[in-house]
Amino acid sequence: MTEPDYVAVNREGWTRANKEYTDARAREAWAQNEITWGKWSLPESEVRALPEVTGKEIVELGCGTGYFGAWLKRLGASRVVGVDVTPAQLETAQRMNEEFGLGLEFLLENAERTSLPGSSFDIVFSEYGASIWCDPKLWLAEAARLLRPGGELIFFRGSTLQMLCVPEEGPVVERLVRPQRGLYRLEWFDNDPAVEFHPSTSEMFALLRENAFQLLDFRELFAPEDAVDHEYYDTVPADWAKRWPDEELWHARKRG
Repeated sequence: MTEPDYVAVNREGWTRANKEYTDARAREAWAQNEITWGKWSLPESEVRALPEVTGKEIVELGCGTGYFGAWLKRLGASRVVGVDVTPAQLETAQRMNEEFGLGLEFLLENAERTSLPGSSFDIVFSEYGASIWCDPKLWLAEAARLLRPGGELIFFRGSTLQMLCVPEEGPVVERLVRPQRGLYRLEWFDNDPAVEFHPSTSEMFALLRENAFQLLDFRELFAPEDAVDHEYYDTVPADWAKRWPDEELWHARKRG
């Protein structure tokens, strides 16, 4: 099957990111004791967003170097499968998996259409993985296919407001610079080409309903007051993210 045009663009970008940043950070991330969310490392003890994972079978769509899956396995998940389209990221994930001995499984596949059997997982998870790098019309349908009835979907992405305030080049600004109507696919072709998907909040509600999901929780998250600018992901300055929601956390359940 022919890949969508954006897959090769994003694979190249994440191959570069793995070399520049994520590979070097992987060991520290895998060894981390407390689960944290997003670029501002918001502690789960404060966010309190995860459902009970003990004994659950979980698939992470767009797992990158696999650190979040490692945290979930250490928290008690019985099985964690990570799916990613970038070989370099999975090579790092496999190396960490061997070092830490957590028994995660990894698949080099497009998270929009996996070879995994349907109705085989209790939780589908994505933190800045499929949630922004895959077409939501495709990956949400795949998430619904993979989940057992009553299974849960948890995903994390940049906020709609952030997308409306980010110009073609440079960091976010304190004004709207792009229309919300038609906000779906965003293409960045400067020094770091990428294609991201950011349907607006109301469009996401509609896509969840179309795929038989019931929304359980929705959070708009800010950077903590002591946050400083991220060392690598510099699109959003900490000062901006302390005043406006930079990230969103979604939690839904597949209807039985």
